[in-house]
Amino acid sequence: MQYPDRLIPLARSANVAPFFGDLHNHCGISYGHGSVEDALRNATLQLDFVSITGHAYWPDMPVDDPTVAHIVAFHVEGFARLERLWPGHFEQLAAVHKPGGFTVFPGYEMHSNAHGDYTIVLQDLRQRGMIKADTPEGLRRELAAAYGTAAIAFPHHIAYRTGARGINWETFDPALSPVVELISMHGCSESSTTDRPFLHSMGPGDGPNTIHAGWNAGHVFGVIGGTDHHSGFPGSHGHGRAVVYARENTSDSLWEAIRARHTGALTGDNCHLFARLGEAIPGDYVDPTSHAVLQVEALGGGAIDYIDVLRNGHVVHRVTPQITPAPLHRDAARLESIIMLELGWGARGTQHVWKGSLAVEAGSIDAVEPRLRGPEVVSPLEAAGEVPPGGTVRLEDGEIRFDICAQANPNNQTQATQALAARVRLYPDAEVHLRTGEIDIRVSADRLLSGAKTGNLGGIDTPAFRLHQLPRPEEWQWTGKIALDPLERGDWVALRMRQRNGQYCWSSPFFCR
Repeated sequence: MQYPDRLIPLARSANVAPFFGDLHNHCGISYGHGSVEDALRNATLQLDFVSITGHAYWPDMPVDDPTVAHIVAFHVEGFARLERLWPGHFEQLAAVHKPGGFTVFPGYEMHSNAHGDYTIVLQDLRQRGMIKADTPEGLRRELAAAYGTAAIAFPHHIAYRTGARGINWETFDPALSPVVELISMHGCSESSTTDRPFLHSMGPGDGPNTIHAGWNAGHVFGVIGGTDHHSGFPGSHGHGRAVVYARENTSDSLWEAIRARHTGALTGDNCHLFARLGEAIPGDYVDPTSHAVLQVEALGGGAIDYIDVLRNGHVVHRVTPQITPAPLHRDAARLESIIMLELGWGARGTQHVWKGSLAVEAGSIDAVEPRLRGPEVVSPLEAAGEVPPGGTVRLEDGEIRFDICAQANPNNQTQATQALAARVRLYPDAEVHLRTGEIDIRVSADRLLSGAKTGNLGGIDTPAFRLHQLPRPEEWQWTGKIALDPLERGDWVALRMRQRNGQYCWSSPFFCR
């Protein structure tokens, strides 16, 4: 959801605002599930910008290894499909591209055992061919010769071992890759130990191939998140997203910001984590100084657990809003909060279509944020068939109307629920009114401030809903100044925010040079 200026004054003082998107995801244009139309439709539900990524080529594919012949086969088929469909898909992309409203970038992917996998993104929708080179150096040279600054390529799932499609820092080139993907459905590459480990069959993460290791080695790049979703659902909640701090939602403005590293990474909830160090913003260079003061501005998608200031891989300051509250905005008459409605559960292997509305009485809904996810599928050998529709979530006549298909959780550890969130302002006697099927309930704001409200459509093992606990302004907002020890050449300083619901947000660093 977009924020009013009163909630992001620090960002607005730098003439930027956060825009949320996904530059790395897949569908059936190469190997994967769902059509380009599926992917674009799902992207427009909950993102500001998108690139639909086709798997294009793999220079050192292990074609002579019989143990992976099945993997080689679907890659060869997928690469050939993209070659056929690439010229015509520009028209599909252009059909949903709306400058100022929704931005689309073309993109494709290179696999590489030796150098790691790279996503190539093009700045605009002019029809262009796919340039393929075997190395990052070759890509930089050939893309620059053909397109100038209108193409980048960024590494993703970097924590895999070098030689096994993880990053190769020796061939990494910041002129080609102003940003690197920190989080996706493969796992989190921030550091050697995270609570989102790599679980794919390709293997676990390797310590030297992490974001912190790259920064500590002196490499300069910003961070983004991307889903790497393979079933036509860009921005699938919980799998990774990017935030870009730009002047406006246009191709040129977003591109300028990405190349300047004015970016961040998210797991799912749209969060705002911004800072200034003098006139610099995250991604910028700063000079060495003995008097560094970090101005921080944070808005969670729910209650904030903590905000870390990271310096050269170490936590040097931690803010806990419950201990040191400092909300950005207070309204004496109305409580500003975030309502989250979660839908799903029920018997294994079932699904339910939820149609209904969510309204606020004695209050207002200012903005809505769909938190929808696609199926947990990566390999085309894992599943087939149609991609479940994302549904619709819209704010009309002061209430949220939704039509969402939610799968039952497949086990006790994998979340398949669907959700929506809304920023609201509530008077003391406000009530939340939920209508769906035979459910028609009103829950007071006081009740939701004390804890979540749940219910089932029927008895045990039937689909269920959850209205999450309402956070108070001092729980989901924080602003303040943090003094840093003297900054020296080679230092980097970044921010990381964790919410109580387990969702994360990371900023790009300030680089002291």
